[in-house]
Amino acid sequence: MALKATIYKATLNVTDMDRHHYQEYPLTLACHPSETEARMLLRLLAFALYADDRLVFGRGISTDDEPDLWQKSLTGEIELWIDLGIPDESRIRKACGRAGRVVLLVYGEKSAQVWWPKHASALERFKNLTVLQVSDSSMEALASLASSNMSLQCVIDDGQVSVTSSERDTLIGVDLVTLKG
Repeated sequence: MALKATIYKATLNVTDMDRHHYQEYPLTLACHPSETEARMLLRLLAFALYADDRLVFGRGISTDDEPDLWQKSLTGEIELWIDLGIPDESRIRKACGRAGRVVLLVYGEKSAQVWWPKHASALERFKNLTVLQVSDSSMEALASLASSNMSLQCVIDDGQVSVTSSERDTLIGVDLVTLKG
């Protein structure tokens, strides 16, 4: 018998002073059985970083032809493709060919330290690609915010990202390093 996804509800309040975007989003996230809560919260953080009314979550971790999040134009063209983790170069190449902008949020510091030097020069040719690395400590801190009904606030100011939870008195400063901008 296959395990089912765990459903999480989140109210995400985004205050992005860099883009002058201020909005609250009621979101439903399905956490695949093979996905950790930390990765699910990273998807939520990615939503906050690029928040838009047309930004939606993909069908899930087990779907190869869709990103974790994407934004399409009203005519169906992919404007923004967001992936998490360390995908192979062919997936990144395909995404850069299909979307106007591609963002890759890399996590797992040890894996990233091996992966990035091997792929940096090959990925340099993609002008529409941004690669950000999230620290392991930020991933752990984000995971601590997971609950079935979350109310989170994300503040982005001058490139600094912080996340707070209404349920916990915790302020998390998210460490993001730009590997390719």
